[in-house]
Amino acid sequence: MGNLSLIASPQTENHSSLDNASKESSMTIWQKLSQANTSSSGHTFVKWNHSPLTNTIKDSCQGKALLRTDLQYNRDVSSLMEDANGNQAEKNSYNPWGLHCHKQHLNRMSSKCNENKLHQFLLLENVVSKYKYPCILDLKMGTRQHGDDASEEKKARQIKKCEQSTSASLGARICGMQVYQADTVQYLCNDKYYGRKLSPDGFKQALCQFLHNGKHLRTDLAEPIVCQLKTLLSIIKKQNSYRFYSSSLLIIYEGLEKTTDNHPQGHGQNTSCTAPHANTRPKVDIRMIDFAHTTYKGSKYNETVYDGPDHGYIFGLENLIKIIQNISVGE
Repeated sequence: MGNLSLIASPQTENHSSLDNASKESSMTIWQKLSQANTSSSGHTFVKWNHSPLTNTIKDSCQGKALLRTDLQYNRDVSSLMEDANGNQAEKNSYNPWGLHCHKQHLNRMSSKCNENKLHQFLLLENVVSKYKYPCILDLKMGTRQHGDDASEEKKARQIKKCEQSTSASLGARICGMQVYQADTVQYLCNDKYYGRKLSPDGFKQALCQFLHNGKHLRTDLAEPIVCQLKTLLSIIKKQNSYRFYSSSLLIIYEGLEKTTDNHPQGHGQNTSCTAPHANTRPKVDIRMIDFAHTTYKGSKYNETVYDGPDHGYIFGLENLIKIIQNISVGE
């Protein structure tokens, strides 16, 4: 399923090194998580609600018993990766691009890892943990991607990427996408290289594909997505001096369509976007992510102070809203 995790032993009270922690303690944690996932109580620590789960541990960092990569996938739900020509590659039980990125990251960590040194990590929220079949669109927002701290070489590289993609023409570029296909019980996946090659028309077609479940266009998603985008747009317009360079926008929805018998599934939704019949409303969430190059007046490392809102980001949001609205009415 592409749900990838790092499992490590907790730091002890006396701050002993990772070398002194036992391999067994790390495996005990994993065994408890595995048992929790297959228990009849329905309570899960790892947040994919698929049963049965097949748990495998791959690509362990050699000589570091406490740092492992774990790939969990469902036997019945596969994903498809398309190449640049739109051809479908072999079926996989995970998101191939997610696994590729994860392996690269682990290799970097392994090469830099000092076995006698403790490491600190950021704990990130898994924003799709409450979704059974999460459909995710990752959009790089704005007409400029390089931060103020970028080298001249990186600046030139980022400017070229923007000029040659929909970042310049639409203020948004697809960095990744996975869509649950109800007809084949598989995922359709695209990566950032696919997104870079899209024309404005191709971008619109990709958004249409994101809202299509293989059986029909999910027109019920347009209104809640647009509503949340408009709310975000009104907020961004009020943010003086903020520049969200190289940040992304995640659009998430539940791929499993709800019936009228289901219970309400609210998650991160603005109350002003709630319909009268909330129990039949699709579960949708929109998140701004990746703020490493965001700057604003008063930030610790800012060298350049900007005035007014981020017009490149606003340009992208406005085009996104317009495109989704047009898709919903069949244009």
